Amino acid sequence: MRDYKKTALVLGAGGFIGSHMVKRLRKEGYWVRGVDIKYPEFSDTEANEFVQGDLRDPRFVERVLQFKGVQGNFYNQVPYRLVEPFHEIYQFAADMGGAGFVFTGENDAEIMQNSVTINLNVLEQQRLLDETFDGKQGWSECNRPVLDFRTKIFYSSSACMYPEYNQLDPDNPDCREESAYPAAPDSEYGWEKLFSERLYLAYNRNHGIPVRIARYHNIFGPEGTWHGGREKAPAAICRKVAYAQNDDTIDVWGDGTQTRSFLLVDECVEATYRLMQSDFMGPVNIGSEEMVTINQLVDTAAKVAGKTIKKNHIDGPLGVKGRNSNNDLIREKLGWDYTQTLEEGIHKTYHWIMLEIAKDFVDGEE
Repeated sequence: MRDYKKTALVLGAGGFIGSHMVKRLRKEGYWVRGVDIKYPEFSDTEANEFVQGDLRDPRFVERVLQFKGVQGNFYNQVPYRLVEPFHEIYQFAADMGGAGFVFTGENDAEIMQNSVTINLNVLEQQRLLDETFDGKQGWSECNRPVLDFRTKIFYSSSACMYPEYNQLDPDNPDCREESAYPAAPDSEYGWEKLFSERLYLAYNRNHGIPVRIARYHNIFGPEGTWHGGREKAPAAICRKVAYAQNDDTIDVWGDGTQTRSFLLVDECVEATYRLMQSDFMGPVNIGSEEMVTINQLVDTAAKVAGKTIKKNHIDGPLGVKGRNSNNDLIREKLGWDYTQTLEEGIHKTYHWIMLEIAKDFVDGEE
Protein backbone atom coordinates (compact mmCIF):
# COMPACT_ATOMS: atom_id res chain seq x y z
CA MET A 1 0.00 0.00 0.00
CA ARG A 2 1.61 3.25 -1.11
CA ASP A 3 1.79 6.08 1.41
CA TYR A 4 1.86 8.94 -1.10
CA LYS A 5 -0.86 10.70 -3.08
CA LYS A 6 0.86 10.84 -6.47
CA THR A 7 4.35 11.01 -7.91
CA ALA A 8 5.83 14.21 -9.31
CA LEU A 9 9.01 15.04 -11.20
CA VAL A 10 10.19 18.63 -10.79
CA LEU A 11 12.72 19.67 -13.42
CA GLY A 12 14.64 22.76 -12.39
CA ALA A 13 14.15 21.88 -8.72
CA GLY A 14 17.44 23.53 -7.79
CA GLY A 15 16.14 26.88 -8.98
CA PHE A 16 13.87 29.49 -7.49
CA ILE A 17 10.33 28.51 -8.49
CA GLY A 18 11.15 24.80 -8.79
CA SER A 19 12.41 24.53 -5.20
CA HIS A 20 9.24 26.23 -3.93
CA MET A 21 7.12 23.87 -6.05
CA VAL A 22 8.83 20.88 -4.45
CA LYS A 23 7.85 22.15 -1.00
CA ARG A 24 4.22 22.61 -2.04
CA LEU A 25 3.95 19.16 -3.60
CA ARG A 26 5.42 17.49 -0.53
CA LYS A 27 2.81 19.27 1.62
CA GLU A 28 0.15 17.88 -0.73
CA GLY A 29 1.39 14.34 -0.07
CA TYR A 30 3.33 13.71 -3.29
CA TRP A 31 6.46 11.59 -3.67
CA VAL A 32 8.79 14.05 -5.42
CA ARG A 33 11.98 13.64 -7.43
CA GLY A 34 13.79 16.92 -7.97
CA VAL A 35 16.24 17.29 -10.85
CA ASP A 36 18.64 20.08 -11.75
CA ILE A 37 22.18 20.77 -12.84
CA LYS A 38 22.66 22.43 -9.45
CA TYR A 39 21.39 21.94 -5.91
CA PRO A 40 19.16 24.59 -4.30
CA GLU A 41 21.35 27.49 -3.25
CA PHE A 42 19.59 28.82 -0.18
CA SER A 43 17.98 25.85 1.59
CA ASP A 44 18.01 22.07 1.60
CA THR A 45 15.69 20.43 -0.89
CA GLU A 46 12.52 18.84 0.46
CA ALA A 47 12.33 16.39 -2.44
CA ASN A 48 12.22 12.69 -1.55
CA GLU A 49 15.07 12.32 -4.00
CA PHE A 50 17.25 14.91 -5.71
CA VAL A 51 19.19 14.00 -8.84
CA GLN A 52 21.90 16.27 -10.18
CA GLY A 53 22.46 16.10 -13.93
CA ASP A 54 22.23 17.80 -17.31
CA LEU A 55 18.79 17.79 -18.93
CA ARG A 56 20.38 18.61 -22.28
CA ASP A 57 21.51 14.97 -22.36
CA PRO A 58 18.65 12.81 -23.75
CA ARG A 59 20.03 9.65 -22.11
CA PHE A 60 19.93 11.32 -18.73
CA VAL A 61 16.38 12.57 -19.36
CA GLU A 62 15.28 9.06 -20.37
CA ARG A 63 16.36 7.73 -16.99
CA VAL A 64 15.02 10.71 -15.03
CA LEU A 65 11.49 10.19 -16.35
CA GLN A 66 11.30 6.66 -14.96
CA PHE A 67 9.80 6.22 -11.49
CA LYS A 68 11.15 3.04 -9.89
CA GLY A 69 9.09 3.01 -6.73
CA VAL A 70 9.95 4.51 -3.38
CA GLN A 71 12.31 1.64 -2.60
CA GLY A 72 14.24 1.93 -5.85
CA ASN A 73 15.75 5.33 -6.49
CA PHE A 74 17.31 6.84 -9.60
CA TYR A 75 20.68 5.18 -9.05
CA ASN A 76 19.35 1.68 -8.29
CA GLN A 77 18.77 -0.99 -10.89
CA VAL A 78 15.28 -2.51 -10.83
CA PRO A 79 13.55 -4.83 -13.31
CA TYR A 80 12.11 -2.76 -16.13
CA ARG A 81 8.66 -4.18 -15.47
CA LEU A 82 8.68 -2.26 -12.18
CA VAL A 83 9.29 1.09 -13.89
CA GLU A 84 6.37 3.52 -14.17
CA PRO A 85 5.94 7.05 -15.52
CA PHE A 86 5.42 9.90 -13.08
CA HIS A 87 1.89 11.18 -12.57
CA GLU A 88 2.97 14.78 -13.06
CA ILE A 89 6.02 16.58 -14.46
CA TYR A 90 6.73 20.24 -13.68
CA GLN A 91 9.15 21.68 -16.24
CA PHE A 92 10.88 24.81 -14.91
CA ALA A 93 14.39 24.06 -16.19
CA ALA A 94 15.67 26.78 -18.52
CA ASP A 95 18.58 29.09 -19.19
CA MET A 96 17.30 32.36 -17.80
CA GLY A 97 17.87 35.39 -15.63
CA GLY A 98 16.90 39.01 -15.18
CA ALA A 99 17.10 41.83 -17.70
CA GLY A 100 20.86 42.08 -17.25
CA PHE A 101 21.20 38.56 -18.66
CA VAL A 102 18.22 38.19 -21.00
CA PHE A 103 18.06 41.55 -22.77
CA THR A 104 21.70 42.34 -23.54
CA GLY A 105 21.73 40.16 -26.68
CA GLU A 106 25.01 38.60 -25.63
CA ASN A 107 23.44 35.34 -24.41
CA ASP A 108 20.74 34.78 -27.05
CA ALA A 109 22.17 31.69 -28.76
CA GLU A 110 23.00 30.01 -25.45
CA ILE A 111 19.55 30.72 -24.02
CA MET A 112 17.73 29.40 -27.06
CA GLN A 113 19.86 26.30 -27.57
CA ASN A 114 19.86 25.20 -23.94
CA SER A 115 16.17 25.77 -23.23
CA VAL A 116 14.86 24.31 -26.48
CA THR A 117 17.10 21.25 -26.12
CA ILE A 118 15.76 20.56 -22.65
CA ASN A 119 12.13 20.86 -23.76
CA LEU A 120 12.66 18.64 -26.79
CA ASN A 121 14.33 16.00 -24.63
CA VAL A 122 11.56 16.01 -22.04
CA LEU A 123 8.75 15.71 -24.57
CA GLU A 124 10.40 13.15 -26.82
CA GLN A 125 11.53 10.89 -24.00
CA GLN A 126 8.08 11.07 -22.42
CA ARG A 127 6.55 10.16 -25.79
CA LEU A 128 8.78 7.09 -26.01
CA LEU A 129 7.94 6.08 -22.44
CA ASP A 130 4.22 6.51 -23.14
CA GLU A 131 4.53 4.30 -26.23
CA THR A 132 6.00 1.57 -24.06
CA PHE A 133 2.91 1.55 -21.86
CA ASP A 134 0.62 1.92 -24.86
CA GLY A 135 2.02 -1.35 -26.22
CA LYS A 136 3.63 0.24 -29.28
CA GLN A 137 7.10 -0.88 -28.25
CA GLY A 138 8.85 -2.81 -25.49
CA TRP A 139 6.74 -5.32 -23.60
CA SER A 140 4.51 -7.95 -25.04
CA GLU A 141 0.79 -7.72 -24.28
CA CYS A 142 0.96 -10.47 -21.66
CA ASN A 143 3.47 -8.76 -19.37
CA ARG A 144 2.84 -5.07 -20.07
CA PRO A 145 1.73 -3.17 -16.94
CA VAL A 146 -1.64 -1.48 -17.12
CA LEU A 147 -1.78 2.17 -16.04
CA ASP A 148 -4.84 4.20 -15.13
CA PHE A 149 -3.22 7.57 -15.94
CA ARG A 150 -1.15 9.44 -18.48
CA THR A 151 1.67 11.70 -17.36
CA LYS A 152 0.64 15.36 -17.30
CA ILE A 153 3.38 17.93 -18.05
CA PHE A 154 3.41 21.54 -16.89
CA TYR A 155 5.50 24.02 -18.87
CA SER A 156 6.50 27.38 -17.42
CA SER A 157 6.36 29.96 -20.20
CA SER A 158 6.83 33.69 -19.72
CA ALA A 159 5.11 36.99 -20.36
CA CYS A 160 8.21 37.83 -22.42
CA MET A 161 6.53 36.02 -25.33
CA TYR A 162 3.92 38.79 -25.74
CA PRO A 163 4.38 41.12 -28.74
CA GLU A 164 6.41 44.25 -28.23
CA TYR A 165 3.87 46.35 -30.16
CA ASN A 166 1.27 45.76 -27.41
CA GLN A 167 3.66 46.95 -24.71
CA LEU A 168 4.82 50.32 -26.01
CA ASP A 169 2.51 52.36 -23.78
CA PRO A 170 3.68 51.97 -20.17
CA ASP A 171 0.23 52.92 -18.89
CA ASN A 172 -1.83 50.56 -21.07
CA PRO A 173 0.00 47.34 -21.96
CA ASP A 174 -2.07 44.54 -23.48
CA CYS A 175 -1.12 41.10 -22.17
CA ARG A 176 -4.34 39.21 -22.70
CA GLU A 177 -3.67 35.62 -23.72
CA GLU A 178 -5.33 36.13 -27.11
CA SER A 179 -3.05 39.10 -27.85
CA ALA A 180 -0.03 36.85 -28.44
CA TYR A 181 -0.41 36.85 -32.22
CA PRO A 182 0.78 38.19 -34.62
CA ALA A 183 3.92 37.20 -32.74
CA ALA A 184 6.62 39.80 -32.12
CA PRO A 185 8.47 39.29 -28.80
CA ASP A 186 11.15 41.86 -28.04
CA SER A 187 13.85 39.30 -27.18
CA GLU A 188 15.16 35.91 -28.28
CA TYR A 189 14.23 34.67 -24.79
CA GLY A 190 10.61 35.56 -25.58
CA TRP A 191 10.77 33.87 -28.99
CA GLU A 192 12.12 30.70 -27.36
CA LYS A 193 9.28 30.70 -24.85
CA LEU A 194 6.72 31.12 -27.62
CA PHE A 195 8.27 28.33 -29.69
CA SER A 196 8.34 26.02 -26.69
CA GLU A 197 4.66 26.71 -25.98
CA ARG A 198 3.87 25.59 -29.52
CA LEU A 199 6.15 22.57 -29.09
CA TYR A 200 4.19 21.38 -26.04
CA LEU A 201 0.88 21.98 -27.80
CA ALA A 202 2.11 20.05 -30.85
CA TYR A 203 3.07 17.02 -28.72
CA ASN A 204 -0.36 17.21 -27.15
CA ARG A 205 -2.10 17.21 -30.54
CA ASN A 206 0.08 14.61 -32.26
CA HIS A 207 0.97 12.28 -29.39
CA GLY A 208 -1.74 12.81 -26.78
CA ILE A 209 0.57 14.05 -24.03
CA PRO A 210 -1.53 16.08 -21.55
CA VAL A 211 0.07 19.49 -21.06
CA ARG A 212 -0.58 22.62 -19.03
CA ILE A 213 1.05 25.95 -19.92
CA ALA A 214 1.34 29.13 -17.83
CA ARG A 215 2.83 32.48 -18.75
CA TYR A 216 4.60 33.78 -15.65
CA HIS A 217 4.80 37.52 -14.97
CA ASN A 218 7.90 38.51 -12.98
CA ILE A 219 7.90 36.03 -10.11
CA PHE A 220 9.91 37.11 -7.05
CA GLY A 221 10.38 36.35 -3.39
CA PRO A 222 12.65 34.76 -0.78
CA GLU A 223 15.24 32.23 -1.94
CA GLY A 224 15.52 33.77 -5.40
CA THR A 225 18.80 34.88 -6.95
CA TRP A 226 19.63 38.31 -5.51
CA HIS A 227 23.09 39.10 -6.86
CA GLY A 228 25.51 38.05 -9.58
CA GLY A 229 23.77 39.41 -12.69
CA ARG A 230 20.83 37.03 -13.13
CA GLU A 231 18.58 38.48 -10.44
CA LYS A 232 15.18 39.97 -11.25
CA ALA A 233 14.31 43.62 -10.61
CA PRO A 234 12.69 43.23 -7.13
CA ALA A 235 15.69 41.33 -5.77
CA ALA A 236 18.17 43.74 -7.39
CA ILE A 237 16.37 46.78 -5.97
CA CYS A 238 16.03 45.21 -2.52
CA ARG A 239 19.75 44.42 -2.52
CA LYS A 240 20.73 47.96 -3.52
CA VAL A 241 18.44 49.48 -0.89
CA ALA A 242 19.73 47.06 1.76
CA TYR A 243 23.34 48.09 1.16
CA ALA A 244 22.47 51.80 1.00
CA GLN A 245 22.47 54.19 3.94
CA ASN A 246 19.62 56.58 4.58
CA ASP A 247 19.63 59.40 1.95
CA ASP A 248 21.99 57.42 -0.31
CA THR A 249 21.53 57.20 -4.07
CA ILE A 250 21.15 53.94 -6.00
CA ASP A 251 21.44 53.31 -9.75
CA VAL A 252 18.24 52.60 -11.66
CA TRP A 253 18.25 51.48 -15.32
CA GLY A 254 16.43 53.85 -17.64
CA ASP A 255 14.25 56.72 -16.48
CA GLY A 256 12.26 54.44 -14.15
CA THR A 257 8.93 55.07 -15.85
CA GLN A 258 8.78 51.62 -17.42
CA THR A 259 6.00 49.59 -15.79
CA ARG A 260 5.74 46.02 -14.55
CA SER A 261 3.74 43.83 -12.20
CA PHE A 262 5.40 41.38 -9.81
CA LEU A 263 3.98 38.22 -8.25
CA LEU A 264 5.18 36.63 -5.02
CA VAL A 265 6.42 33.08 -5.52
CA ASP A 266 3.94 31.54 -3.04
CA GLU A 267 1.08 32.87 -5.15
CA CYS A 268 2.71 31.53 -8.31
CA VAL A 269 3.05 28.04 -6.85
CA GLU A 270 -0.60 28.02 -5.74
CA ALA A 271 -1.83 29.02 -9.21
CA THR A 272 0.46 26.48 -10.88
CA TYR A 273 -0.80 23.67 -8.67
CA ARG A 274 -4.42 24.61 -9.38
CA LEU A 275 -3.73 24.61 -13.11
CA MET A 276 -2.23 21.12 -12.95
CA GLN A 277 -5.25 19.77 -11.07
CA SER A 278 -7.67 21.27 -13.58
CA ASP A 279 -8.82 20.24 -17.05
CA PHE A 280 -7.72 23.56 -18.52
CA MET A 281 -4.67 23.38 -20.78
CA GLY A 282 -3.84 27.07 -21.15
CA PRO A 283 -1.79 28.99 -22.02
CA VAL A 284 -2.84 31.24 -19.16
CA ASN A 285 -1.30 34.22 -17.37
CA ILE A 286 -0.08 33.79 -13.81
CA GLY A 287 0.77 37.18 -12.41
CA SER A 288 -0.30 40.23 -10.45
CA GLU A 289 -2.36 43.09 -11.87
CA GLU A 290 -0.80 45.62 -9.48
CA MET A 291 1.23 47.55 -12.06
CA VAL A 292 3.92 49.94 -10.85
CA THR A 293 6.75 51.93 -12.38
CA ILE A 294 10.30 50.91 -11.55
CA ASN A 295 10.60 54.19 -9.66
CA GLN A 296 7.62 53.11 -7.55
CA LEU A 297 9.26 49.73 -7.00
CA VAL A 298 12.30 51.53 -5.57
CA ASP A 299 10.06 53.66 -3.37
CA THR A 300 8.29 50.55 -2.07
CA ALA A 301 11.59 48.89 -1.14
CA ALA A 302 12.76 52.09 0.54
CA LYS A 303 9.52 52.30 2.53
CA VAL A 304 9.91 48.70 3.71
CA ALA A 305 13.53 49.45 4.69
CA GLY A 306 12.56 52.67 6.48
CA LYS A 307 15.01 54.70 4.38
CA THR A 308 14.96 57.69 2.08
CA ILE A 309 16.56 56.60 -1.20
CA LYS A 310 17.42 58.81 -4.18
CA LYS A 311 17.66 57.48 -7.74
CA ASN A 312 20.44 57.86 -10.29
CA HIS A 313 19.04 56.93 -13.70
CA ILE A 314 21.61 55.22 -15.93
CA ASP A 315 21.66 53.35 -19.22
CA GLY A 316 20.90 49.64 -19.04
CA PRO A 317 18.81 46.87 -20.62
CA LEU A 318 15.14 47.73 -20.17
CA GLY A 319 12.88 45.32 -22.05
CA VAL A 320 9.44 46.59 -23.08
CA LYS A 321 8.07 49.91 -21.83
CA GLY A 322 5.04 48.40 -20.10
CA ARG A 323 3.88 44.96 -18.97
CA ASN A 324 1.08 43.91 -16.66
CA SER A 325 -0.71 40.61 -16.20
CA ASN A 326 -4.33 40.27 -17.27
CA ASN A 327 -5.97 37.69 -15.01
CA ASP A 328 -9.45 37.55 -16.53
CA LEU A 329 -8.92 34.08 -17.99
CA ILE A 330 -7.42 32.44 -14.90
CA ARG A 331 -10.17 33.88 -12.72
CA GLU A 332 -12.74 32.43 -15.11
CA LYS A 333 -11.14 28.99 -15.53
CA LEU A 334 -9.57 28.34 -12.12
CA GLY A 335 -11.12 30.83 -9.74
CA TRP A 336 -7.62 32.00 -8.78
CA ASP A 337 -6.46 35.51 -7.99
CA TYR A 338 -3.46 36.90 -6.15
CA THR A 339 -3.99 37.84 -2.51
CA GLN A 340 -0.80 39.64 -1.46
CA THR A 341 0.20 43.18 -2.38
CA LEU A 342 3.55 44.15 -3.86
CA GLU A 343 4.52 45.81 -0.58
CA GLU A 344 3.81 42.60 1.34
CA GLY A 345 5.97 40.64 -1.09
CA ILE A 346 8.78 43.20 -0.98
CA HIS A 347 8.67 43.09 2.81
CA LYS A 348 9.29 39.33 2.78
CA THR A 349 11.95 39.58 0.08
CA TYR A 350 13.81 42.53 1.57
CA HIS A 351 14.12 41.01 5.02
CA TRP A 352 15.23 37.67 3.56
CA ILE A 353 17.95 39.44 1.55
CA MET A 354 19.03 41.30 4.70
CA LEU A 355 19.53 37.93 6.38
CA GLU A 356 21.57 36.70 3.40
CA ILE A 357 23.75 39.81 3.52
CA ALA A 358 24.31 39.25 7.24
CA LYS A 359 25.37 35.64 6.55
CA ASP A 360 27.82 36.78 3.89
CA PHE A 361 29.24 39.40 6.25
CA VAL A 362 29.79 36.81 8.97
CA ASP A 363 31.43 34.52 6.42
CA GLY A 364 33.74 37.34 5.33
CA GLU A 365 32.34 37.67 1.81
CA GLU A 366 31.44 41.32 2.13
